[in-house]
Amino acid sequence: MELTRELLDQVCEIAVAAGKKTLPIYYSDFDVETKADDSPLTQADLAAHRSIQAALSALTPDTPQLSEEGADIDFGTRSQWSTYWLIDPLDGTKEFVNKNDQFTINIALVVDHEPVLGVVYAPVLETLWCAAREIGAFRQQGHNEPQRISTVGVNAGKPRVLVSRSHRSAAIDALLERMPDFEPVTMGSSLKFCVIADGGADFYPRLGPTSEWDTAAGHAVLAVAGGQVTDLDGRPLRYNETESVLNTHFLAFGDTAHDWRAYLPE
Repeated sequence: MELTRELLDQVCEIAVAAGKKTLPIYYSDFDVETKADDSPLTQADLAAHRSIQAALSALTPDTPQLSEEGADIDFGTRSQWSTYWLIDPLDGTKEFVNKNDQFTINIALVVDHEPVLGVVYAPVLETLWCAAREIGAFRQQGHNEPQRISTVGVNAGKPRVLVSRSHRSAAIDALLERMPDFEPVTMGSSLKFCVIADGGADFYPRLGPTSEWDTAAGHAVLAVAGGQVTDLDGRPLRYNETESVLNTHFLAFGDTAHDWRAYLPE
């Protein structure tokens, strides 16, 4: 599949349309179910999933899709995919349930195990981040024109470190203790990747479980903007290489010249 600005714009439209499906539910007294892994599920997750699935099927009928809310697809089938859509219809369901506005719609195109196109849309914030290789990374606020974004060099004396709103851990606390000084930034969902991509933060360490659909779209945005997402050994995070859809622990950062692995607990 050729990466074009037209394709990127079309996927942006799909994400925004799905986001609009979530808002009437968000502003209502909605029910919350619990999935088998104890994570929450709302009708907004399902409405966004159905909207994205139908739109991508019409746009690229020959490209398979893997969605958090879709049917389970065995690895024997997935392992044959060189190109596929990886979707989190509503990332940050806990943020959605708590009504703190920090949930997102995530769509990524993965080619040869790497996310090469990503769209992250925050419906309540009316802000969209999108990127594709060879095209660039952009942020769009409301109906304003998209603005090109890029990562920035870290202030080595006091890096801005993104801390998950819902998933703080002892391992993260141990990492932060190894940093001489830092500015904590609390945020939920895949917004953390996007804030680094547009220069609003420096570092997002994740030393707990995530699934591949949680990270792929934000990973694409950050990588195109000049940053990286790596495992704890410094290798780029990869997708659809194993039967499990869980990521390894990872570090996301904007300044690729800074040694972020130095802060890892021994």
